[in-house]
Amino acid sequence: MPRPTIATSLSAKLLVLTILFVLLAEVLIYTPSIARFRMGYLEERLATAHIAALSVEAAPDLMVTKELQAKLLAYTGTHVIDLIQPGARVYMLSRPMPPQVDAVYDLRTTGMGMQIVDAGHALRLALEGAFGQPRDRVIRVIDRSPNDPAQRVEVTMDERPLIDAMVEFSRRILAVSVAISVIAALLVYLTLHALLVRPMRRLTAEVVAFRRDPDGAPPLVPGSRSDEIGVAERELAAMQGTVRAALRQRERLATLGTAVAKINHDLRGILSTASLLSERLTESADPEVRRVTPRLVASLDRAVELCGQTLSFTRDGVLPLSPAPVDLHRVAEEAGAEVLATVHPDGGRVEAEWINDIPAGTPAPVDAAQLGRALVNLGRNAVQAGAGRVRIAVETGVGPAGLLILTVADNGPGLAPRARENLFQPFAGSARAGGIGLGLAIAREVLRAHGGELRLVRSDAAGTVFALDIPQGNKETDPVDVAWHKSFVSH
Repeated sequence: MPRPTIATSLSAKLLVLTILFVLLAEVLIYTPSIARFRMGYLEERLATAHIAALSVEAAPDLMVTKELQAKLLAYTGTHVIDLIQPGARVYMLSRPMPPQVDAVYDLRTTGMGMQIVDAGHALRLALEGAFGQPRDRVIRVIDRSPNDPAQRVEVTMDERPLIDAMVEFSRRILAVSVAISVIAALLVYLTLHALLVRPMRRLTAEVVAFRRDPDGAPPLVPGSRSDEIGVAERELAAMQGTVRAALRQRERLATLGTAVAKINHDLRGILSTASLLSERLTESADPEVRRVTPRLVASLDRAVELCGQTLSFTRDGVLPLSPAPVDLHRVAEEAGAEVLATVHPDGGRVEAEWINDIPAGTPAPVDAAQLGRALVNLGRNAVQAGAGRVRIAVETGVGPAGLLILTVADNGPGLAPRARENLFQPFAGSARAGGIGLGLAIAREVLRAHGGELRLVRSDAAGTVFALDIPQGNKETDPVDVAWHKSFVSH
């Protein structure tokens, strides 16, 4: 497995994302900050203008010379200053030809939202001036005097110095933001690299090594961390131990299965020979011998069946299917004939009724041999458990679209609690006395190989019902199923 490059590594992504998030936070902080800076600049101009206007009160006859007036206006950076006192007294400083006002801002009625809008408008003018012809506006600003709220100050001034100050403030904010972002990103990067990235790389390397060689990879030694990484290390170590044990168990079972498969053929031959020879005992003159001979033959037949089922189960693996359009009624009839030929453990033939309620001509794209095998196993379990009637039917309109449901119901005594607990476990339990627990396991494998499922619907004193879910596909949209259906109808 190739290692991630620097550009695609988790560390690089953490570094880039941290820088972006810090910059985003700085942008969110910058918006009200630039608005507040603009307000502070204007309030400073108003305070300075108030002080300059007070010089009129100190002048003889409330008149200042033109030279002093020009110096005061130049010092305050304004064209016109009006100071309105509570008694409606006005002190005024003005240039001989004041310029025309382009916009008026009354700070007394301006909230934070409008301040942000006005600041954004000023920065937009700055951008237009940077990429085109600059617009030098003249603005009139009105507010209560910062020095005495009882007095109102109105100034007419150029907006360009304000915009230049805002741009310089933005540059400083940008420089500070970038520095903070880089420092924060490096700190977060180093922290996360030590706490997360390096342990994740270690875990990843352990997983890759274990996948390549489960037996040869050294066992993971969990650390002492109590967080999620520590939990992951301990769970991975436990999983490795469980998987190694399962692999060793599988190897032993595979070896055992191979040995069973090798001796099974000879064992079946020996048992078949013994069965043929034991049938001659029925000609014995001893009545007791003739009485126990059927049981001996039945026991040998069950031993041969056991060998056959065991060999089949160990040899099957993934069931090879050959789906084709078949008549489910015919498959059920053939399975019923085989079930009714079943021999009881005492050597007698079964006395049961096989009721096939599947309508003749019911099509289904399945493997007839494998599905018949599943039906035989279910039916044989039922009659050998004491059922006198087995009914097989097809249900439509009860499951999801495209799902065919077969039901196998009997009137037997029901399943024992131990059989229910290990119903589909091979060799772990049987649904009938004397069984080996392979019939239901094989039947479920057949259904799962078809993409369906074998379910126990109910089991009580009135009998047992199994459901066989068989996916059929959508006949309107699935071209394969349409072809199978047409092929079945044509035949």
